[in-house]
Amino acid sequence: MSTYKIAVIGCGGMANTWIEYTSKREDAEIVALVDIRLESAEAMREKHGLACRVFTEVKQAIEETGANLVYDITIPASHHAVSTTAMRLGCAVFTEKPLAETLEECKEVIRISDETGRMHAVMQNRRFDARVRALREMIEAGTIGKAGYAGADFFIGPHFGGFRDAMDSPLLLDMAIHTFDQARLILGADPVSVYCQEFNPAGSWYAGNAAAICIFEMSDGSIFCYRGSWCAEGAPTSWEASWRVTGEKGTILWDGQGEPYAEVVAPGDQGGKFLREYVRVAAEVRPQEQSFHHGCLEEMFTALSEGRRAETDCRDNLQSMLMVFGAIESARTGRKISLLD
Repeated sequence: MSTYKIAVIGCGGMANTWIEYTSKREDAEIVALVDIRLESAEAMREKHGLACRVFTEVKQAIEETGANLVYDITIPASHHAVSTTAMRLGCAVFTEKPLAETLEECKEVIRISDETGRMHAVMQNRRFDARVRALREMIEAGTIGKAGYAGADFFIGPHFGGFRDAMDSPLLLDMAIHTFDQARLILGADPVSVYCQEFNPAGSWYAGNAAAICIFEMSDGSIFCYRGSWCAEGAPTSWEASWRVTGEKGTILWDGQGEPYAEVVAPGDQGGKFLREYVRVAAEVRPQEQSFHHGCLEEMFTALSEGRRAETDCRDNLQSMLMVFGAIESARTGRKISLLD
């Protein structure tokens, strides 16, 4: 008998990745597929050869199948309602990012998790990229000394169609969370304040602002600068962004495609030199059995089985969401925003 009886809420394209991972677990069974369009749930069931029931309502699906775990793969505007309903009905919740669409809703999700004792974790799949981990380990090892600055550039022009095209802040609310969360992981620090200018460049096909420049002060004293556009045609960066981290003794570079490396001040006496000489240090990128979505799901299931909070627990993820909401508020008001409670 399966330990985890799963109701998948939202049967869009992203659900395929979650279902594919789940199909490889012997302790998990998908017992319900839920979508506001019943035909979408039926199509997903047929595509993956599942024997589960299909529904249009979350509450009915959980109650009639005895689900104890919910995958929330709905649009951002639905995350609060789906997550809180599921936890109140006794389910743990693994959700796609973002945690919720407003700060108040994020805090309510955390409150319900506390109140019910049910686990709630967020899909932050970039944390489970071996190259991101390697970059972080270089900083932790003191390769460049204390980090003082981290910068990430994200310039891509995806033509999604659908809900993103109509969002007020499609880049900041739907995508930048990944890069912000990466910055927290890489620096091992949380946000203190933010100043942001958000705008919609010429040629944008989004109704809302699809580009932004943000300057964050971090709790370790460093500065994190984000420059991004979701309507940038030509010369795209990696989806993982292009990174530069500078420290006391050198700089780490990662283009988001290859492997990170550092250039650090060469050993020996360089006194009197206008520009120092540097040596290149390669990052140690360790193989991962599971990465990206599958890696994050593996961590979520492991945490659930061990009775601990996942690395991407909703309480931790709130710090990444504060970066999102703070940036949006700064852009709206034209002022620097404190992110400290």
